[in-house]
Amino acid sequence: MTPHAETHRKRRLLRVLLASLTALLMPLAVSGTAFAEGKTDGGKSSSKTWTVQVGSESSDQAIQGMAFLPENVYINAGDKITWKANSAEIHTVTFLADGQSLESTQPFHFTEPLAILKQGGDAYDGHSYYNSGVITNVSNSGFEQVKKYTLKFPEAGEFTYYCLVHGMAMKGTVHVRAAGTDYPYSQSQYDRQAKKQERNILRDGHKSWDAARDQADKHTVIAGTDNGISMVMRFVHQEIVVRVGESVKFVNNGMGAPHTVTFGTEPADPTAALGDRENFTGGDLSSGIIPLNTTYTVTFNKAGEFDYICALHDFMGMKGTVKVRN
Repeated sequence: MTPHAETHRKRRLLRVLLASLTALLMPLAVSGTAFAEGKTDGGKSSSKTWTVQVGSESSDQAIQGMAFLPENVYINAGDKITWKANSAEIHTVTFLADGQSLESTQPFHFTEPLAILKQGGDAYDGHSYYNSGVITNVSNSGFEQVKKYTLKFPEAGEFTYYCLVHGMAMKGTVHVRAAGTDYPYSQSQYDRQAKKQERNILRDGHKSWDAARDQADKHTVIAGTDNGISMVMRFVHQEIVVRVGESVKFVNNGMGAPHTVTFGTEPADPTAALGDRENFTGGDLSSGIIPLNTTYTVTFNKAGEFDYICALHDFMGMKGTVKVRN
């Protein structure tokens, strides 16, 4: 073999060797790049934003859920959570201040800015009052349509929050661990949990509706009902017939959902009671908020058909009629 041919052979072998080394090193380079892109601030894991659904509902809005889905979420310091309105029923996401009791916020104050408007910044300090304000997925609830609320959690800790509208019946917990901790669940796993919970809430709501039908009679209307998780946003029965001089009992036998019985013009403040329920002959009459497990009785002293609503939930279809015959 000539010196020229030997040199050409060595160059060809070198090119083959370099090509082989490049092929071996490219996956490592790509892997190293992907790993680096998942790190920030000196090797700490980058932050994530998680999603929690607020409430749930049936397609006709008759059944509403009182639950944060999921109720427990595990995140790391530096992560964010976005709560998304998942129902027409109004809710809040509220972290109470140190020393503040949930009882001090009850019943929900429908005109109080601290209850209905956003309070606090965008990063939770772990001890002050933070509130999403009212969130809902519809525009006709009587409140500004706010569909989501996002909060960052800089520090580790266990943080419980509530819906001020439904009190103790609706609460959740954010479990914040140190940055870099392995996550026990992915967002897709949380979403599957939420879907399962939604199905259970819908099933329970239908059971509560059936029970309300059994409790209603010719002079008793069940003014909504709930079991602490699912709410039936209907009067049962929606139409009732009585005679002049007879009374109708409107019963709120739920555990967490407020309701009103409102005839005539809806008051600006739905919590305000007005009118003479012992001698109703038409016009404006409203119960205000009917406390849980109590009865609001109206005596009808004039023939006619009298439409009424729940001033809090009429936009979902919570309406009824009392037909008074001579």
